[in-house]
Amino acid sequence: MKLSKFKQAAGIVMLVSLGACGGSDTAAESARKDTMLSSVEVSDNADGTNASADATSTGSLTSTVKRMLMGGTVLSAPISTQDASRFLSHASFGATDQSIAAVAASGQASWIEAQFAAPQTLHRDYMVQYNATLKNGEVISAMDFQGSFWKQAVTGNDQLRQRMTYALSQIFVISTVDSNLYHHPLGVADYYDKLGQFAFGNYRDLLQMVALHPMMGTYLSHLRNQKEGVYRVPDENFAREIMQLMSIGLYQLNQDGSQKLSGGKPIETYTHDDIAGLAKVFTGWSWAGPDQSINRFFGVTIDPARDYTPMQIYPDYHSSSTKSFLGVSVSGSNATNELKLALDTLFKHPNVGPFIGRELIQRLVMSNPSPAYISRVAAAFADNGSGVRGDMKAVIRAVLLDPEALDASTQKKLREPVLRLANWMRAFKGKSNSGFFPAWPTDDPSTGLGQSALRSPSVFNFYRPNYTPPNSSLEAAGKVAPEMQITSGPSTVGYLNFMQDAIPLGVGKDFDVKPDYTTELALILQPAQLVDRINLLLLNGSMSSTLRNAIIAAVNSVEQPVPNSWNSWNVDTAKKNRVYLAIYLAMASPEYLVQR
Repeated sequence: MKLSKFKQAAGIVMLVSLGACGGSDTAAESARKDTMLSSVEVSDNADGTNASADATSTGSLTSTVKRMLMGGTVLSAPISTQDASRFLSHASFGATDQSIAAVAASGQASWIEAQFAAPQTLHRDYMVQYNATLKNGEVISAMDFQGSFWKQAVTGNDQLRQRMTYALSQIFVISTVDSNLYHHPLGVADYYDKLGQFAFGNYRDLLQMVALHPMMGTYLSHLRNQKEGVYRVPDENFAREIMQLMSIGLYQLNQDGSQKLSGGKPIETYTHDDIAGLAKVFTGWSWAGPDQSINRFFGVTIDPARDYTPMQIYPDYHSSSTKSFLGVSVSGSNATNELKLALDTLFKHPNVGPFIGRELIQRLVMSNPSPAYISRVAAAFADNGSGVRGDMKAVIRAVLLDPEALDASTQKKLREPVLRLANWMRAFKGKSNSGFFPAWPTDDPSTGLGQSALRSPSVFNFYRPNYTPPNSSLEAAGKVAPEMQITSGPSTVGYLNFMQDAIPLGVGKDFDVKPDYTTELALILQPAQLVDRINLLLLNGSMSSTLRNAIIAAVNSVEQPVPNSWNSWNVDTAKKNRVYLAIYLAMASPEYLVQR
């Protein structure tokens, strides 16, 4: 298939992007990142004052937030298609014609409540079904989860749950980059399913699921963790990370996410002694099964359902010594009660609301929420309006319906690569020929996206929540841009190259997933309407007049041959190239890359 005209134009765009990128030079790289994210800041008012102060002082805000938490009628009135599309960029894997119409008709809050009621689409079911299609002795591996991820992200009706699950998978991290998970595909899929199951439940239950899931136990090595001995101490890996990354963080926080200080220095939330004490709680847990034999503990005796059944306790390997952590102490050998005490202690810690709240805001909405925004979400975590702590539905409402989230005037965060591709597939009705969306990982930044679901390089996710590009204006302003940690010259080129092929050819193994541009092709002689449609689906209606005019001009530059009896192929190719070019230019633009 010849795409020469499209590729020539795409090549020009790449050269422009490379020029902005400046190769691998540190100063130029920082300048490029400044240009891309110069506006990803805390929401400010037009007069330069911080919006959080206004929000905090607004008399009606308290009652508004309470109604939001309780699932009231706030924001249930019809809204514009632009507002609907922008909201869907936060709450789903991207806008479609149908989802825009649904949100525009009912309002954001009503859509959220409908999504809470939508049945969950299960990844483990996909893995079982896909395995049944394999031939010649092939069996699924954890790599095949990629197909399931894309299928549910693109076609799942439970969009809010799937989007929340992806956000939670970047907080409660396991990674199939770890070879220990490679041969546990059903367990990996089940772990992701369980994140989705508890995404609309209570954080306390979510924390326990994570602690006892055998895939987390495998990844952070507390499965088969043994009590202390003469030459052995309990593995401290999970004990450290459940505090640092999954619940309370490194430093004590105020409700608005600011650090508590003592003598001008932040106060640590835990010490190594707390890690060592908590590690003892997580001894003696291993594979589930009908007995507690030594062979089952060490994984020699295998139960068919062990990969997705919560770990069970093996008393012989559980520490009976005193366990002291975070101001509590327990001794004895009742491992179940000790686990409950440990998780309850973490759950009740005042840090959890602001810590987890900020993480979810960053994953869904914006990199630099104001202290007032964090405080409102933390308040929702502490009390859902009915005295319940940890209600994830209340937290989701608070994150997505906050005035800062709904403010269309601010640029909020860099769209991460996985979300960009999902956005494109959903916007243009990506359909899998096989029905399974089979896909290779897209980790390689030079040939892919530099990111794949459940394939972060470490337990610290793809990027740190407090990352800021060094030597940049963001750093000077005290702002963060987490997604910029996986953004570089090579990854920028890789993304442009990837989309240059994906837009016309499709994606996945053997290009199994194809876009449907029927609606767009009908508009090739009305370039302004074509660009406006792409603007709504991809840029949520925020495209500047400068970019709009530039893309319209580029589309018009693709000549349309006069049809005759022998050039139907040329006419068809020219039509498609107009559509390809319009989409590519939109997705390559900084205006698209930065989410509002």
